[in-house]
Amino acid sequence: ADDMRASHDILAAEDERAQVRQDPPSELEDAWPDESLSIPLAQPALQSRADECLRKRPRQPGIYFLGERREQDERAEPMPWLAALVCSSAFDLALHDAYGELLRRPTYETYGPEFMSHDLSAYLTPADGAGVSFKGRYPADYLVFPRPKALRAWHLTGGLDPLDESELTGAEPDDGYPVLLSDWIERDGLKCLKVKLRGNDAEWDYERLVKVGRIALSHQAEWLSADFNCTVTEPTYVNSILDRLLIEEPRVYGMILYVEQPFPYDLEANQIDVHSVSARKPLFMDESAHDWQLVRLGRTLGWSGVALKTCKTQTGALLTLCWAKAHGMTLMVQDLTNPMLAQVPHVLLAAHAGTIMGVETNSMQFYPDASLVEAAVHPGLYRRRNGQVDLSTIQGPGFGYQIHRIERALPEPEAEFGE
Repeated sequence: ADDMRASHDILAAEDERAQVRQDPPSELEDAWPDESLSIPLAQPALQSRADECLRKRPRQPGIYFLGERREQDERAEPMPWLAALVCSSAFDLALHDAYGELLRRPTYETYGPEFMSHDLSAYLTPADGAGVSFKGRYPADYLVFPRPKALRAWHLTGGLDPLDESELTGAEPDDGYPVLLSDWIERDGLKCLKVKLRGNDAEWDYERLVKVGRIALSHQAEWLSADFNCTVTEPTYVNSILDRLLIEEPRVYGMILYVEQPFPYDLEANQIDVHSVSARKPLFMDESAHDWQLVRLGRTLGWSGVALKTCKTQTGALLTLCWAKAHGMTLMVQDLTNPMLAQVPHVLLAAHAGTIMGVETNSMQFYPDASLVEAAVHPGLYRRRNGQVDLSTIQGPGFGYQIHRIERALPEPEAEFGE
């Protein structure tokens, strides 16, 4: 979803023309996690679904259209819900952006009764016994205004990333960017570190958290999150690591702000009671949180927070945000390594959501030069400074891309709408 790009031209309120340009998603393994289906077989199906979104989308809320079309799909290998969301996400973002452009308003100012035909009760159902009603409520009621001008930036510490010189192999890139964790912290002034763990090797996971925590403490970083990567099957695995940290490394334990998705992403097939984990630390759904219905199920199992992603559609992220906030759940906005224009709606979602802390943003770690053209207009979005990303250049209608100032050569439109 990171590499799918969409742009639009709005000529006038009475004469709307949208141009959509797309590239195929690069994270096919995540969108379609079926070992029996190779990428060459999956990609045509994903491309076909994206084309269908572009050319045949009816005048109805896209979340309904997407679900109905998936149910009607007669492919031998049904498309996973996540893959369908990824295919729709670029077009969905373009629609939200175009609506703001049409109204000459920032998109986040269009999520109230003045510009929406239905309240949230048309889309959301409260949990039984929660005392929540969505009648007369709109997304704007759950968003943060005014948005913050800057956000704390979370750095991704991968399982294979060298933490210190003893872990260097000699195969590291020599491209002028940091390699060691301490160098990243010093250069970007990082305060928040996400730690990727294995989830099937408790001793390795414990030692990794301790080592990252000690590096963080020695370089004035303040917060950690623990991502167990969907591989844990028993809550006791996570609990034992947290309990050991509390006793042996209390400062590192105290730095852990939340725990992310330890358990398998297919929540319906793996309905594990996780209340014991969320009693220790906030426990966030990520890969499991495809839509608000799954979040509703997760809440009954003990999950206390939700990670939102624009690659699962802006529409879906907003609906999940509203449902979760109404039911007292905490929010985070996670990255799928969003480069170029994708970074803008990503950080805007975090700014208006009111997250537990800041936003995860890591495209500057993995392909920093990919966004040099956009960085000329939005320098604070593509380089973390003082541990933050700066949103001050996001201005104007729609998502505030200022796309006509960005000298990005895009391919020809896949489809055009209007005259």
